[in-house]
Amino acid sequence: MDTAAFIRLLQDTMACTDTATVKRIVRFQHASDYRHFLQQLPAIEPSSSPRKKIRQMPIIRAVSCRLPADETLERFGGRIWIEKDCKISVHHGSQVHKSAMVDRGIPWGVNQIKAPQAWSTTTGLRVKVGVIDTGVDFSHPDLRQSLSRGINLLNRSMLPHDDNGHGTHIAGTIAAANQPQGMIGVAPRALISPVKAFDHNGSAFVSDIILGIEWCIRNRMDVINMSFGMKTKSKALLGAVINAYNAGVIIVASSGNDGKRRSVDYPARYPQTISVGATNKLRRIAPFSNRGIYIDVYAPGDKIVSSWIRGKYNEMSGTSMATSHVSGAIALLLAHRPGLTPAEIKTIIKRSVQPLRGRRARRTVGELDVMRMMQVVDKT
Repeated sequence: MDTAAFIRLLQDTMACTDTATVKRIVRFQHASDYRHFLQQLPAIEPSSSPRKKIRQMPIIRAVSCRLPADETLERFGGRIWIEKDCKISVHHGSQVHKSAMVDRGIPWGVNQIKAPQAWSTTTGLRVKVGVIDTGVDFSHPDLRQSLSRGINLLNRSMLPHDDNGHGTHIAGTIAAANQPQGMIGVAPRALISPVKAFDHNGSAFVSDIILGIEWCIRNRMDVINMSFGMKTKSKALLGAVINAYNAGVIIVASSGNDGKRRSVDYPARYPQTISVGATNKLRRIAPFSNRGIYIDVYAPGDKIVSSWIRGKYNEMSGTSMATSHVSGAIALLLAHRPGLTPAEIKTIIKRSVQPLRGRRARRTVGELDVMRMMQVVDKT
């Protein structure tokens, strides 16, 4: 079916108030079809209804819109690809509220990956890390020096304030900088851009993530932290990930908390990302962590204390927490050696891991080691 027929379907859907609809991502195979669709958009889209808003995603020549739930979509083969705009969740692990800090301001995970030993060489200065998550607590004393404005994709007129906590926790592990009073993250001089794509429940649509990736590419992020996942693959999300990869942006993604041996959530399963599993203080794979051939590196993810909303701290476990350690380590690496490509960074990380403990641990993959990373890159 051609673009004109799709436009007619969309107009009928917009005009009808009693039809059950679902969110879809619509991708145009040809740039000319996408341009034609955008030219027709003012006539299609009613300005009065936010719920019926059509969201543009130029990065993959696509839009997100609502279409009839009973539409089979088979007639749209060829020039237009349609997929469900699925819900996606942050990788919430178990969480226990803690009010006191530990380890004299250096959390155990930051110590375990040997980040403090690299700070005389690199602190991640001015490396830009986009954290696509629930936002951040801008008033947290440990994060004030580490934040740029970012973007709130749910309400673009507002700052990306965190109403969940997950994004603030991730940001703290990457770049908190408040010694001696508070905690310190892996790369304390890195700059975090919070990209709020997830609501207070830690839930987002795939289209929100794609818009977040697009913002990160346009605003020249060096690293994107993705501590979330879903079970189903999305060609639209893959297209956005490939665009970021080709633009030289490193994407770090959490593998998921199902404790599975041969399964990893998307987007971590895409080869253009760095897929992260979680370890505990004993350097063993945490029981909740996904594992196996799709994991690129493991990092501390069990009982991780980091910043939380309302200026507090929280202990959490999950591959989300492991992912933020890896994003921070890449910031240290990029400040030391700017210009490394995503493929080069992945190779450096995999060549510099510490062996895991446990008889079932594979010898070809291990735990993040910042000092070994520096040694590997200095030899190249």
